[in-house]
Amino acid sequence: MRTILLNAGPLVSFGNKGGLDIEKSVLSSGMGIVIEAGQIVEIKPSQELSDEYGVMGIGNANKDVRIMDLFGCAVIPGLIDSHTHLLWAGDRSQEVRWRREGMSYGDIAQRGGGIQHTVRETRQATDEDLFELGYTRLREALRTGTTHLETKSGYGLSTESELRLLSVAHRLGELQSLPSLDLTWMGAHDVPSGFTKEAYVEHLLSEQLPAVVEQGYARSADVFCEPGWFDTGDSEDILSASRHAGLDLRMHIDEFVDGGGGDLAASLNVETADHAYHTPIESRLAMRDSGVTTGFLPGTPYAMGDSWPEMNEIMDNHIPFTLATDFNPNCRTLSLPFMASLMVQRCNMHPLQALYAITAGAADTTPHPTGQIHGRLVEGAVANLNIVDGPFWEAVTLQPTGTPFKASILNGHFISH
Repeated sequence: MRTILLNAGPLVSFGNKGGLDIEKSVLSSGMGIVIEAGQIVEIKPSQELSDEYGVMGIGNANKDVRIMDLFGCAVIPGLIDSHTHLLWAGDRSQEVRWRREGMSYGDIAQRGGGIQHTVRETRQATDEDLFELGYTRLREALRTGTTHLETKSGYGLSTESELRLLSVAHRLGELQSLPSLDLTWMGAHDVPSGFTKEAYVEHLLSEQLPAVVEQGYARSADVFCEPGWFDTGDSEDILSASRHAGLDLRMHIDEFVDGGGGDLAASLNVETADHAYHTPIESRLAMRDSGVTTGFLPGTPYAMGDSWPEMNEIMDNHIPFTLATDFNPNCRTLSLPFMASLMVQRCNMHPLQALYAITAGAADTTPHPTGQIHGRLVEGAVANLNIVDGPFWEAVTLQPTGTPFKASILNGHFISH
């Protein structure tokens, strides 16, 4: 059965590759969309589609066509969250108080909090515990318009636990009723207790990486490249071996200080280098020239009390970037509209730039599992889209709580919010 959406308000298509010209990216009101077998097959003025498919008025189509009148509501692509830590168990809420009492990220780790606390709790959780946690979180992400997520392992830090996290994520990604997933192995998230860093890096290279590749669920590898965790030498060894094994490359860089992560990201031509709050402009330009996308995660400074990135410098130098939630035990939100709102309201970002960074821009670093286009509303793309609860697409950036959408379409299926 075909589904035909008629009488859309402004439709943000991002059909042109540049994506940031309103006249080219936003189609005027009155367009319609034809969906068949989970794919967008036509985008035309509503009257043309009505004539083509024999629609005599809303609700009076032939039996093979389902008609939906959008009554002028704006339509945007399905949102893409290009950096999350979806699967973990436990609670670290007490760290909010510790941070306000002056403890650093490293201090908290020394006290028994941080990543290691989550690792202990996650290892104790059953597969079904983790599956239920992931299922609930993905339902919440979908409610706020997310139709696809990248997610990392990294709270196992042993071969068995890392494989288990990837396996649970793979099961979740097979459910058609939830956002699809792009999986990343991040065994290099921290050094587990009982290992020296040198011994753990050797373990990653000789045991974890081969097992992850044999399992076949992860598309990419990621490393927490930060002084005190994995320095640039460690990171280069892990990432180079991962690329040789057939994985794409992602990085966490320069979250707390300039640790040289930007220069390494540029030299390795990684897919995306995220956080990057303290990366100097020279390194940012080198990343840009090497085809590296920067992933900004505004939920992290919001939750951790850190400074915001200087976005005017980024945009003036045409440095490609995405926005993502960085969902994790310290940043417990999966709302991309909240991320867009933070950047528009606090960093003076144009709303179309913010929307591009969580749709078409994010698609470039976080491909759909079918290999089809997503993050854009164009013919041939996956039928993932959001129907705004009103006539203006800009409303997406003005909803830090709740959802700005009255409905989503996921893989061609209508989901009311």
